[in-house]
Amino acid sequence: MELILWRHAEAADTAPDMARELTAKGRRQAREMADWLSGQLAAQPSRPVRVIASPAARTRQTADALQRPVDIVQQIDPNASADALLAATGWPEGHGVVILVGHNPAISELAARLAGADDASLSLGRAAAWWYASNDDGATPHLTLKAAMTPALLHQAS
Repeated sequence: MELILWRHAEAADTAPDMARELTAKGRRQAREMADWLSGQLAAQPSRPVRVIASPAARTRQTADALQRPVDIVQQIDPNASADALLAATGWPEGHGVVILVGHNPAISELAARLAGADDASLSLGRAAAWWYASNDDGATPHLTLKAAMTPALLHQAS
């Protein structure tokens, strides 16, 4: 199974929280990261891809940039814990690729935990994506960080 943790792109600082929408910059960030992710996923076309997102407007808009069906999961709202996010993905027993579009602090805590770091030691910036793979060869399961991409790195690569 592969798991992509994708923090929502930049959103307007308005209320109510669940209705906050992406800014123009956020829409650009989401589109650029979605283009990169789509390119990477195209290299393994036979793998099923499931996209899950929080019910918040900003995560739905970020996920929509992928132009794939999106499952809205109530349990991964902005107040969800890292444990709730992980449970929603089926990690590591699931199949294919799961893209989880979520919020800080839980998404950063989950990324840190999977990387073997202290939960508070790293933070995914807006629109950043961390891509993990769980490999089980029958003897010893292990985890690989396949990629960590940020909007700033996308601009350096182009």
